[in-house]
Amino acid sequence: MKFRKFGKALLMGAVSLSAILSITSCVQSYTVGFLYVTGTQTTGTSGSAGQGIVSGFRIDHNTGKLTAIHGMPLSSGGSYPNRAVLILGSRFLYVLNQGGSDCTTNTTDSDCAQANIVQFSVAGNGALVSQQTFYTQGKNPFRMFADATGGHIYVLDHDAPDNSSCARALGAGVTSCGDITVFNVDPSTGRLSLLLNAQVAAADGSQLTYFPVPSNPIDVLLSSNFVLTLSGTPGTGNFVFPYAYNTTGQLTLSQNSLQTINATQATALQAGNSFVYVLDNEPITYVPTNSTTPVTVPSQILPFTVGAGGSLQAQTGGAVPDVPAQSNPLFLLAESKGKWIYVANAGDNTNATVTNTQSGIAGYVIDTSSHQLTTMSGSPFGSGAGPSCLVEDPSNQFIYTANFNDSSVTGLVLDPNVGTLSSLPGSANKTYTLNGPATYCLVNGRTS
Repeated sequence: MKFRKFGKALLMGAVSLSAILSITSCVQSYTVGFLYVTGTQTTGTSGSAGQGIVSGFRIDHNTGKLTAIHGMPLSSGGSYPNRAVLILGSRFLYVLNQGGSDCTTNTTDSDCAQANIVQFSVAGNGALVSQQTFYTQGKNPFRMFADATGGHIYVLDHDAPDNSSCARALGAGVTSCGDITVFNVDPSTGRLSLLLNAQVAAADGSQLTYFPVPSNPIDVLLSSNFVLTLSGTPGTGNFVFPYAYNTTGQLTLSQNSLQTINATQATALQAGNSFVYVLDNEPITYVPTNSTTPVTVPSQILPFTVGAGGSLQAQTGGAVPDVPAQSNPLFLLAESKGKWIYVANAGDNTNATVTNTQSGIAGYVIDTSSHQLTTMSGSPFGSGAGPSCLVEDPSNQFIYTANFNDSSVTGLVLDPNVGTLSSLPGSANKTYTLNGPATYCLVNGRTS
């Protein structure tokens, strides 16, 4: 069979179009990573109300669109999960189940018995498979992180198991404290085992199974070889307590003790680009640039560097005002290029007269020489109601928030030149509904 010139051209055009469509289809289906969100089940047919769940999504490289991972959400293995970590090449994911916010005073609540750490293995398609369950030494565990080696996991308990040991670590007269439980991670199986306190002994002379921290802990992080715990009672002042860290996982008491900081309503202690930030939900009054009129905003960010012995040194310029229309900062994200910082403001969830317009994302530009923060043009940016966390996707194109108040995930496009955030394109621009309020989120860049 012979083709005339026109027929040959038509055939070649059809082949080329088919090839282009095939390539485009492949690009659109490219999964750049996975997004995991912890929360509490309130809707849906699987599980029961109040049960902890983990939701999972594939992230589309081209548009940022989220697609639910098959078989998820699934049970977190406990109640009220509020933190999760990925370690060892993203082979294992660990979910911290707090067991309930009132377990300190209401220890008979059935939810309190579901405070634990559940290990999951991560499949190549992002699916999670429950493995083993572990327990901290204290009560009401609510913060967790892993060190850079992936060999140790640290969990902050609101209450230590034995107050008689508090004074041995924190000084005479201390009658109550929280604790950090430290786990060794088996590199083959991911199994957790306790790392004992090599410095402070129990009353009977045996090694403590935990590391005491000041009472009423709020948050904890690892920065510059120090594990820093933020503590305090709302309205009366906040302070930071350091432990020295080494790669064996062991914590030792620093030469520094409690350090009072200029905050009374601290909500979080966050790290970014070698700096430490305290998020503080108390008003600050300042005079904006090119103005002589003072402005009062509901909350602030306190930037620090970590000095000798784990002491915090306030950055030049002092406190940074949050955006005027928002309040209750809970989470800070330093994006991958070290140029911008974003703060998730949850808003006032306790005041019925305040609407969710106080929720959103505040953006800041980092000065390359002074490292001071200035409000980004276009800030604040939209989110769902009551964002509880922020993550940047593995390709550094998108930022997602998981939202507590409206049980959702929302995504935004990150401008690589100026850092501003805008809506996802086309059909990706929508609210991704969860089965209950979201508490934490993290991303996994391992897709095979």
